Amino acid sequence: MSRKALPKPFLPLVSDETLFEQALRRVADRATFAPPIVVAGEAHADLVTAQLRGLPGARLVIEPAARNTAPAIALAAALLPLDAVMLVCPSDHHVASPQAFRAAAQAAAALARQNYLVSFGIAADRPETGYGYLRRGEPLEGGYAIRKFVEKPDLARAEAYLASGEYSWNGGIFAFRAGHILAELAAYRPGMARQVAEAVAGGREEGARFHPAAAPFLAIAGESIDYAVMENTARAAMVPADMGWSDIGNWAALADVLAGDADAHGNILHGTVDLAGCRDVLVMTDGPRVSAVGVEGLCIVVAGGEVLVTTRDGAQGVGKLPGAAGQ
Repeated sequence: MSRKALPKPFLPLVSDETLFEQALRRVADRATFAPPIVVAGEAHADLVTAQLRGLPGARLVIEPAARNTAPAIALAAALLPLDAVMLVCPSDHHVASPQAFRAAAQAAAALARQNYLVSFGIAADRPETGYGYLRRGEPLEGGYAIRKFVEKPDLARAEAYLASGEYSWNGGIFAFRAGHILAELAAYRPGMARQVAEAVAGGREEGARFHPAAAPFLAIAGESIDYAVMENTARAAMVPADMGWSDIGNWAALADVLAGDADAHGNILHGTVDLAGCRDVLVMTDGPRVSAVGVEGLCIVVAGGEVLVTTRDGAQGVGKLPGAAGQ
């Protein structure tokens, strides 16, 4: 369902709203949050504008090319006052409890004002092998220092992390002062920091849109904010966030998010579907009738004339299919 022209943020997977619209609504309280700065590529600029619906004060920064999260975050930081606290949110995540999200954001902002670079530490409720982990260190007011960043583990290590109670998932949500993240980027990736500064200095405004200069930005070697800064800084912190979070990274994860819609047998059905003797089956179809008999633990998706059938356990591997290339 997620294609280059219409990727996951712009799909209404969980409700009638798209994931991007839900992300905007989570930060809609102007007593707490400033109008958003959205960083996106040219291909999705019109989608972003349409779903912003003329939101007052919102700005759109159009990247000349995708260069991962560190340059994207630095672009937004360079357009803010140095003392502004940035809350960095991926636009395609699900949060079941906006109240818990806002509480975590307030705690993260307080630490950011003390010159910490803050990650949201997502409460881990299972030994997930698809996420990175944060190991908690010394307690801070409202959070903890980060003792260690851990890459995606195998199942045995994930089970040990969960049992220890010392680890949270790294959800890719951050808070820091704009000037501080730029200073840390300059310390650890000076070339990238210089190229971003040149791209902003040579950029141009077009109404609510900002176009960075292409040449210096295209020269950047893309890198995530985790690798470029967070794993290097001496000021990494985390706030615990038990907010029903999911990155909806595969069909099994979507089934987990939609579990409240399941029937008495654990089946989740969207579209015209006939099941007999099935359990724990997710079916989503945009038109053709789907019929299944006597199966268990499957995800069946019909979208745009294409069909996907996978077990829930195999859903992580969908991206390895030859037909998934370029989607």
